[in-house]
Amino acid sequence: MFGIPGKQAVTLTNEAVKQVVKLMNNKGHEGLRIGVKKGGCAGMEYTMEYVNSIEPTDEVIEQDGARVLIAPMAQMFLFGTEIDYEKSLLESSFKFNNPNVSEACGCGESIKFEGM
Repeated sequence: MFGIPGKQAVTLTNEAVKQVVKLMNNKGHEGLRIGVKKGGCAGMEYTMEYVNSIEPTDEVIEQDGARVLIAPMAQMFLFGTEIDYEKSLLESSFKFNNPNVSEACGCGESIKFEGM
């Protein structure tokens, strides 16, 4: 685990908390796992998946009833990230405000980390 004692690896805005809780309650999931994988024009992409069981290697973040799990290989890339949920007339989605990102593509779906 990459962290500072007493500080969560990621934080969620109020809107993100509401959406994660809604998703958890809607299908009875244990939480939402976030990670990163190779892909996209900048080199890496965020991943999100429903979780029905918590793995011992997951970093578990609980905030106001919302549970987000960080996949083991993503922990060092996501430390310090704020997760938001934005709604507009055309779309609604989670947004990652990640201080570790050095570049992002124009579409906002693909990212690059410092030193990669």
